[in-house]
Amino acid sequence: MRWPAGPSGRAETCYRYGPKLKAENEEIADLLMGLADARKTWGFGLCFLHLRNVKGHPWNHKRVYRIYCALELNLRIKPRKRLKREKPDALAVPDAPNMTWSMDFMADRLGDGRQFRLLNVLDDFNREGLGIEVDFSLPAERVIRSLDRIIEWRGKPGTIRVDNGPEYISGKLMEWAEKQGVTIQHIQPGQPQ
Repeated sequence: MRWPAGPSGRAETCYRYGPKLKAENEEIADLLMGLADARKTWGFGLCFLHLRNVKGHPWNHKRVYRIYCALELNLRIKPRKRLKREKPDALAVPDAPNMTWSMDFMADRLGDGRQFRLLNVLDDFNREGLGIEVDFSLPAERVIRSLDRIIEWRGKPGTIRVDNGPEYISGKLMEWAEKQGVTIQHIQPGQPQ
């Protein structure tokens, strides 16, 4: 069906069309302002869902969003300033080998999805890798057995630095360290190793 063309070749309805502004726009604006005051953390999505699902209004989301933007409720909230943290003190480097060791776990996943863990033991003086233990499970007994094996050929360290993992705060490891005369030093969270 063709519309009757006007003098410029366009349909006359194009010239005469005016958007039909309904009185509902004022109602939408009032409801949005009330929600914005009552629920300061809600964005457009939650406001629209509240109007649609809780209040039962059938308005289109595009219409509600247009009014939401016209009320300037869509302005970005300024992000909080981040706290500047001081750099932690650098760990002291030992004067000779075998004074301080560091121990930590790493984890990875095999192609079939099984996860395995690695226990790494390093000498802090020259960053020499003293031992790597790899298995699917490395409980405290296995950690102690690995340390005994390293001590057999390397000698006892004065201190072993560890993080606060569950393997390092077990009673068995503490008993072992006490028997061996080795100090277990727990580093603070967030401090570099």
